[in-house]
Amino acid sequence: MPRAAPSASPSPGPGADRGSSDASAGPLVQGLPTTDHSAHSTAWRTRQETPADAAEVHAVTAAAFGRAEEADLVDALRADPGAWLPGLSYVAEAPDGTIAAYALITRCHVDDVPAAALAPVAVRPDLHRLGAGSAVVRAVLEAARARGEGLVLVLGHPGYYPRFGFGPASDHGIRAGFDVPSEHLMALVLDGSSPVAPGTIRYPAAFGV
Repeated sequence: MPRAAPSASPSPGPGADRGSSDASAGPLVQGLPTTDHSAHSTAWRTRQETPADAAEVHAVTAAAFGRAEEADLVDALRADPGAWLPGLSYVAEAPDGTIAAYALITRCHVDDVPAAALAPVAVRPDLHRLGAGSAVVRAVLEAARARGEGLVLVLGHPGYYPRFGFGPASDHGIRAGFDVPSEHLMALVLDGSSPVAPGTIRYPAAFGV
């Protein structure tokens, strides 16, 4: 079996803003739907990750998923120059300056055409459902747009990610190369000046799929 083969359950989990909240889900599966209380919460400060954040990002990601696998995945992606996209690793800070949430975009491909993958997304368990996850996802997507990325893909719950503009990847002829319900693979076109290439998504080797 590949490392952390993804699974995607249509059943709501404890909270989208903590990343994949089902311990059986693989690191590709991002965010199950929940009530979004961000309109009534802290105005989260978001920024790029710095080298000094690495240990805290690891701890927050492991706590959010209830295991170390996704945190180890971040470390593996950080060490892979073919996957890592400088400036697309983002944190949201709690009022005390600690890391509340984390979101990462790395290089993937649709067949041989470069694209970007959003995974993982994680929020500290004591701060989920307060909008930190939404804030950090919006920030990293805007950074990807500014960097010139044209397409971002996410494997997650279709009840959550459309709020950021994601829609079915199948609308663009994009499919997964492993067994997952098609509605869970979603795409966000950041630059519509060129046609979206159809094909099969290929993740960095660290994902194990």
